[in-house]
Amino acid sequence: MCRGSVLYSRQVMKASTICVQSGWQPGKGEPRVLPIYQSTTFRYETSDQMARLFDLEEAGFFYTRLQNPTNECVAKKIAELEGGVAAILTSSGQAASFYSVFNICEAGDHFVCTSALYGGTYNLFAVTFKKFGIDCTFVDQDAPEEEIQKAFRPNTKCVFGETISNPSLQVLDIEKMARIAHKNGVPLIVDNTFATPINCRPFEHGADIVMHSTTKYMDGHATQVGGVVVDSGKFDWAAHADKFPGLTTPDASYHGLVYTEAFGAGAYITKCTVQLMRDLGSIPSPMNAFLLNLGLETLHLRMPRHCENAQKVAEFLSTQEDVAWINYAGLPDNKYYELAQKQFDGGRTCGVVTFGIKGGRERAIKFIDSLKLCAIVTHVADARTCVLHPASHTHRQLTDQQLEEAGVKPDLIRFSVGIEDAEDIIADLKQALAQI
Repeated sequence: MCRGSVLYSRQVMKASTICVQSGWQPGKGEPRVLPIYQSTTFRYETSDQMARLFDLEEAGFFYTRLQNPTNECVAKKIAELEGGVAAILTSSGQAASFYSVFNICEAGDHFVCTSALYGGTYNLFAVTFKKFGIDCTFVDQDAPEEEIQKAFRPNTKCVFGETISNPSLQVLDIEKMARIAHKNGVPLIVDNTFATPINCRPFEHGADIVMHSTTKYMDGHATQVGGVVVDSGKFDWAAHADKFPGLTTPDASYHGLVYTEAFGAGAYITKCTVQLMRDLGSIPSPMNAFLLNLGLETLHLRMPRHCENAQKVAEFLSTQEDVAWINYAGLPDNKYYELAQKQFDGGRTCGVVTFGIKGGRERAIKFIDSLKLCAIVTHVADARTCVLHPASHTHRQLTDQQLEEAGVKPDLIRFSVGIEDAEDIIADLKQALAQI
């Protein structure tokens, strides 16, 4: 069983085995299935035992806002899947995005982010972060390195990007972005939600921190909202101590403790847990972590099916007269095809396909409204096929210019291919196209 240790051992197992076996290791007479520790607090025998936990001198569980055995075991599993040394679960993907950056940025700081981004994250970074005194510069991830370099400032603290952007499906060249970030002495943070560690492990391409909305493929069944932040343990915070005082100088709230000195490779996640989670409290419930774990146990089975079905759907759509354009990196004529072959296992990206309908926004909406099997929901990466019109829904708060920068065309349809029979999905597409 996980006992609240800061660092996780890296087990040499295949992803499929990690999905099924990792995280919870029951002892004699203990439940085979990870239990739900639905408790706010945990009992100790002496006052000194509790005091040592509060001083971070000993690992353990004492209050679920900081750590919980169920949550910890699931975090451990995801860290192993990504090849990281430590992880923390959060209450949502938005919270994970916020924590991943805010853990190393404070008022007066700046960071660089790719403009091809989920609408909620764009708003978080472009609007809400400004209220904290943190500035963000958005860049075209496909631009030459020298062009992206112009966005950096002396107070830049990190680079953020999505492995596969939502909803524009632009593929991030992780090695390029990591090279630029490291040249400037800052870490690369990657949102790996769409690819999942089954298809891509960003740490192997130079990323330093990975986060996910676990609400999506990791859960896979639309049963819980959650997020996770994983640290590779590779970025040397102490080597850039002047840039990251929160990690390399004394924390007055813990009697002057210095995270890099006390926790080494576990400094980033420890600070995120005992400082940000302590003060902001975006924790998942143990029940949600339990549900997430059930989804993780089949992640390695579902992702290939999602991708196989999406490939068939993309190939079908590419032959239809009413389809103006289609974007899926699995198609050989896609601009990201070669990068996908290099960066993703077997060239598989995800189960999401984007396309446009001739005639613009109105016909696109009519097409969506004509679907029967495929549901209109504010969700993506579910076992069930679902569809959305981002310009009218998830990204409607953005201006036309911001939509263009995010790669969201007015006619863009985000089609999240599920794990049903591909022939039934295509039949639904056919009948909807016939009605426009």
